[in-house]
Amino acid sequence: MARLLRAATWGLFPWRGYCSQKAKGELCRDFVEALKAVVGGSHVSTATVVREQHGRDESVHRCEPPDAVVWPQNVEQVSRLAALCYRQGVPIIPFGTGTGLEGGVCAVQGGVCINLTHMDRILELNLEDFSVVVEPGVTRKALNLHLRDSGLWFPVDPGADASLCGMAATGASGTNAVRYGTMRDNVLNLEVVLPDGRLLHTAGQGRHFRKSAAGYNLTGLFVGSEGTLGLITATTLRLHPVPEAIVAATCAFPSVQAAVDSTVHILQAAVPVARIEFLDEVMMDACNRYSKLNCSVAPTLFLEFHGSQQALEEQLQRTEEIVQQNGASDFSWAKAAEERSQLWTARHNAWYAALAMRPGCKGYSTDVCVPISRLPEILVQTKEDLNASGLTGSIVGHVGDGNFHCILLVNPDDAEELGRVKAFAEQLGRRALALHGTCTGEHGIGLGKRQLLREEVGAVGVETMRQLKAVLDPQGLMNPGKVL
Repeated sequence: MARLLRAATWGLFPWRGYCSQKAKGELCRDFVEALKAVVGGSHVSTATVVREQHGRDESVHRCEPPDAVVWPQNVEQVSRLAALCYRQGVPIIPFGTGTGLEGGVCAVQGGVCINLTHMDRILELNLEDFSVVVEPGVTRKALNLHLRDSGLWFPVDPGADASLCGMAATGASGTNAVRYGTMRDNVLNLEVVLPDGRLLHTAGQGRHFRKSAAGYNLTGLFVGSEGTLGLITATTLRLHPVPEAIVAATCAFPSVQAAVDSTVHILQAAVPVARIEFLDEVMMDACNRYSKLNCSVAPTLFLEFHGSQQALEEQLQRTEEIVQQNGASDFSWAKAAEERSQLWTARHNAWYAALAMRPGCKGYSTDVCVPISRLPEILVQTKEDLNASGLTGSIVGHVGDGNFHCILLVNPDDAEELGRVKAFAEQLGRRALALHGTCTGEHGIGLGKRQLLREEVGAVGVETMRQLKAVLDPQGLMNPGKVL
């Protein structure tokens, strides 16, 4: 009976039995020594500044530091660390580059942060099979630099130079998703250390096939799980050929409605656009200032096309016809690599351009996604709501996927303003749900969207997720407090 009671309460009282005399923020000396025995003393830290660095991301969620940070060097060490924490009921928080926007690395119950960035090898490159295997310390820019002479590239691009395994964990996407898909479409296999230290290869060890009907989709289960089911220690990714030719373009519009209508018309015309991004006039003004652009301060589309020279000519002609029918002006093509780089660097720096509008404040990014047919309706209404709210913010988004963000600037010490920002975000999330969309297109649930997730998938959906979580993580130790 005592054993059953101990098992039933272990997840509720994670320190019981090992550090029961210690307050949160402290670990037993013997436990810290056990961590050092696994990874070496120089790869364990309990320093306050290090713990605080690992208890926050780019979001407005307040810092919740772990009790210790460890840097494993290989998957064997990760497995031993997980088994050690599992035996003692200590929470585990995976950490990559810390660029998330939903508080996913906050250690709300303390515990051990496992920083995976020292595992940074490209393990296997299969050029003929268009696949690569990377460890969690490899970022998307590092991978594409490695691939630069191969004729292949990895196109999923969330803007930040995020860890590829972290991108898998959050189900990331970005500017190229309209043509190349999200991480869910480009992850072929995952190596995962389960909470008790066992090692799982979700599609079978060493396998990198394009499709399968072999049982449950375990890879899909872990993509987007946000560190709540296990630690991703390697991912096998699908690569794509580098296009023969690339052309980018910008065009300004008289209204938000005209810009978004153009997006829908381009997609309906089956133009194979690679990127199609929307920036409202507030965001364009911020980007002009921050990135030294000279674009019109108006609702604007950034576009990019990939393909052969002949195919691009047809795509450009058709796109120009469509946008002109919707009142576009200042239509500008960028064919040189340097011009395209400047344009997309400015788009990727939109987050920092927005922050520069109100120095000292934090950014809060919404992340709704709706069916393409409902995009004009929600974007126009959101712009009106934003103008009426009195909040400082802008709109930017991957509109080719129906996904957009309001970047709202808030003083995190102003409880009233923070409350208004959160209320605006919740209202927008519920509007997206009412239009058969989702509360998060790419950032994940993390800490802030748990109620919206319940409303999105319903009671049965949440209960099914809880059951899956309980099977894989019965003690509730993996990144507790997130998603569910």
